Amino acid sequence: MRVYLPATIDMLRDLNTSGEFRARSGTGFALTPALRESYASGSDEELEYAALLDAARASLRLISAAEKPEDLPPRRVVISADVEDATLRPDLDYAVVRLNGPIPLSQVAAIHVDASEAEPAVLDAARAIDAADLGDPDAEFILGEAEDHELAWYAAQELPFLLELL
Repeated sequence: MRVYLPATIDMLRDLNTSGEFRARSGTGFALTPALRESYASGSDEELEYAALLDAARASLRLISAAEKPEDLPPRRVVISADVEDATLRPDLDYAVVRLNGPIPLSQVAAIHVDASEAEPAVLDAARAIDAADLGDPDAEFILGEAEDHELAWYAAQELPFLLELL
């Protein structure tokens, strides 16, 4: 199963150093049966993209939870990985899965990261994520500004070079 794991730049650095990724609370997102049922239509590719966007929004929560979000490069990060043992958690949300342990770098299929142009919008969105979760339409608009930026795609073997560019 392809899973999309929310992360931060610091978590990418840890992945590069340790060779494994530990998802916060073991949480990931995937094309699950519940996600498929929640959409009236859509190809697998479109629904996988919806799961990736859920992970990107969760990345905003990780940035927001940092002690000093402004000290991180404020970029959304999503790690795509192929795993065999994810547990479906539709009680949490349609696309949520739980992982049973760390993901080795060998299972990482791709890394998705915001470009530098997105940083101001991402930092604003990280500050507004809690209000958006509580239904504030202005905060949701701020999140939309960040989500208008497409995530860049990197192959797993490009991780060291990606980190050098940041």
